Amino acid sequence: MTSKEIIKMIVKNGWGMVRQKGSHIHFKHTSSKNLVTIPHPVIDIPIGTMNSILRKAGIRT
Repeated sequence: MTSKEIIKMIVKNGWGMVRQKGSHIHFKHTSSKNLVTIPHPVIDIPIGTMNSILRKAGIRT
């Protein structure tokens, strides 16, 4: 899965971009204090990293 696909998925679930520093984009949800950081642009994000991002975003348990 690419970083672009993950970004589309979390934005669809109500996350908004807070800032970008270098090659990482930080997202925050209005009802959560958590920050989700996604490396971008990455063609293929490793499975462990992808699962961690989706777990922090509350999309996958």
